[in-house]
This record gives sequence, C-alpha cells and structure tokens, in this order.
Amino acid sequence: MIYRSKAPLRLGLAGGGSDVSPYSEIFGGAVLNATIDQYAYCTIEETSSGTIVINAADLGITKKYASALSLPIDGQLDLHKGVYNRIIRNFGITRPLSFSMTTYCDAPPGSGLGTSSTMVVAIIKAFTEWLNLPLGDYDTAYLAYQIERTDLGFRGGKQDQYAATFGGFNFIEFSKDDRVIVNPLRINRWIIDELEISMVLYYTGASRSSDKIIREQQDNTRRGRKLPVEATHRIKQNSYLMKELLLKGDIVRFAKTLKSDWDNKKKMAASITNVHIEKIYEAAMKAGAYGGKVSGAGGGGFMFFMVDPAKRLDLISVLARFRGEIINFHFSENGCQGWKISENLLRTK
Repeated sequence: MIYRSKAPLRLGLAGGGSDVSPYSEIFGGAVLNATIDQYAYCTIEETSSGTIVINAADLGITKKYASALSLPIDGQLDLHKGVYNRIIRNFGITRPLSFSMTTYCDAPPGSGLGTSSTMVVAIIKAFTEWLNLPLGDYDTAYLAYQIERTDLGFRGGKQDQYAATFGGFNFIEFSKDDRVIVNPLRINRWIIDELEISMVLYYTGASRSSDKIIREQQDNTRRGRKLPVEATHRIKQNSYLMKELLLKGDIVRFAKTLKSDWDNKKKMAASITNVHIEKIYEAAMKAGAYGGKVSGAGGGGFMFFMVDPAKRLDLISVLARFRGEIINFHFSENGCQGWKISENLLRTK
C-alpha cells in the first residue's frame, strides 16, 4: 500500500504574533485565520530494503539512511526526521521502519503561509494512515507543535499547526500551559465569495527566515518593552473585531481594519518590514487597496491586499511592476486529509 496526505496552507487574517510564546502564556492570544487551496503533500511507501529514503522533491534534496529507531538531527530534512523520531518514541515502536517518503509543497519555504508547520502536519497524517495511530485533530496539531518547537527548537507561534489540521475559517485562542481552543466559524458562502473576489494574494519573490523576527518578538515580550507589547495587545483585540466583521459580511470595514493591523504589526519587531515591502504596500494603497499586510512573521514572502472588486485588475497591474507573482486561490474548507491506495492501481498495464 501507498499512504498519502495533504494539508492546507493558511492566511493569517488577524492576531498573528499573539500566538507566540511567551506572549500567549502571559497575556493570552487570539488569531483569525483561513486555509487556502495551496497544500503540503506527503507520500509514504513501505519497503523491505532496510533503509529510509526521504525525498523533499520541491527542495531537490534526497537523503538515504539505514533503518534505525532514531535519525540524526543535523540540519538536513530535520522536519521529516523529527516527525519520524517522535512517532517512534511516542507510540512504542520497537523495530526500525523501512520506507520511502516523498514530500513537496505548493509554496516555497519562508513564504509566510505556514509551510513548515503544514508540512509537519502532512507527514504526521501520512504516518497516521500507515500505522493506524490514535490521533485526533487536537492530538495531531499539538504533536506537530511539540516536534517543531520542543524537539527541533524552531521558533514560531502556535496557530499554523492547528490551521493546517482543522482547515477552514477558524478563530483560535491560546493561553498558558499550551492550552488551545479552535473555534470553527460558519461563514455564509456569499461572504466567502466576496472575500475571495476582494482579495489579491501577492508573492514578493523573496522568502525569508522567520527565526530572527520571532526571536525579536519574544525578546520584546520578555523585557516588557512597552511599544511592541502594546502593539501586540491591539493586534489581538483586532482579531475579535475582524472575526465579528467577517461573520456579518462587513468586508469593506474588515479590509480597512487590515491597515491598522499592519501598522501595529510593524511595531512588534523592526525586521517585520523593509524598504521593498513598504514600496509595494504604498503602491497598492495608491492603486485603491483598502488595506493589506504581510502574511506570517513578515520580512518577505506573501502579502495580501483587500480592494473593491471593480478595482482589482488595477491593483494587479500595479503590483506587476514589482516583479512578484499574483497567486490565484480559493479558500479551503477541509483540513489535513489522509488516504491509502493499492500499488496495483498505480501499475501501468
């Protein structure tokens, strides 16, 4: 049998940054996000070769190891190996597994769409299909969080793992002791359609590492620096307002609130924006955008803007001058999916 999975990437609509420790433990966090039809994929094929082959097809990296109960964390495909190591440890597996794994993602690393966390969720889901692991949605998301933040020591927030696992529009609340509550939102179809036609997703062409930005945010919180902490408070409060506006279908006010959200986000850490991002943002606003922001931690990757649909093509034309890429998308209702398929069905006759 072959085991496959896919998990959706997400747009952080509001509250991003309030899910990052230690802020979420001290003050509590709240984010509004939605998944889109861009995915991370994983395929696992059980073998009898006594080896483990991991192929990150989109990165052009393939590594082969002798089957073992633990794989080395050495900077090469650590997300993949981190999932394997934790599953071996957590679920009482006493004999090394032998398999081939292939992964790829629709968006590049550092895009601001939660690619790393989404990939971890997809890999966990493929192992769940193969090994029949007793993991519900909350279990899967929390395990993904533990692997990234505890086992591998990667900096970041808590929202991405839950968005990828649950899918759809969610309002997610965070508190101390890693407590997370996912509140799925029932959005009318016409509101989703209006949101899609009013939104332009733009890839700047520059991926970035979120580690420096997250480290600065964490340091600002620990030191109690007034300006960044108060900006995070306002961002969190905006998430409650934007949830209400979205549920009511007040898309124009929702869009305009994005601008104040972006203004506050830039106060959280100096490296969230740069000259190039500011030029793009200013040009978009002059072209009629109500507001917009960088998705994720900042510093590059994807930006999204809200605009009157009648002016959508004008905005796209202006953004084209910056040599980035417009990404057509739709919101995704489903979270991470897994399935199995017989090898016989894949053989050519």
